Amino acid sequence: MKKLTAAIALAAASVVVLAGCTSDPLAEQYREGSGKNYIAGDGTISEFDEASRGEPVSFSGTTVDGGDFDSADTVGDVTVVNFWYAGCAPCRVEAPILQDVYEEYDSGAGEVAFVGVNVRDQAGTANSFEQDYGVHYPSILDVDSGDAQLAFAGDVPPAAVPTTLVLDRQGRVAARVLGQLQDASILRGLVDTLLEEQ
Repeated sequence: MKKLTAAIALAAASVVVLAGCTSDPLAEQYREGSGKNYIAGDGTISEFDEASRGEPVSFSGTTVDGGDFDSADTVGDVTVVNFWYAGCAPCRVEAPILQDVYEEYDSGAGEVAFVGVNVRDQAGTANSFEQDYGVHYPSILDVDSGDAQLAFAGDVPPAAVPTTLVLDRQGRVAARVLGQLQDASILRGLVDTLLEEQ
């Protein structure tokens, strides 16, 4: 009987140890030490219903062109927030997609706002990126203070760039794309869903 009890206990301990070794793609990318200087999310899309959105997120900062951005100015709009930097290959791939969707909603009616959060670059590098990829919406330079990243700390894993968040009209995180945005229709669908909310 003691042998059976010991075998059961050993099996249970093995299950606990193995459960702690489950795969975490972001952690695996970090450990592989590839030198690519970013950790890409897997494109997972999460949507949050109104009851689970939490509090509105307030953030602000100086933009690439030296202007000021304050999220208080976008309350009442659906706001797309994209975390990026110039050396991130997936950021370069998704930049034209984000710009296309921005242009679709940029009617001056003010229902949808876009802002980037550059997490690593100084103004010159970020400006060159925006010129090269034709990005016309503002981006906050967050490399020195990290304030915008901190405001979204619960929603954006610190090393997962790019990440795109869609905020509802109250400024609450309603959707997240963790990793490269694959298609304009994905972002358009997330935005349209929020525009339809009363």
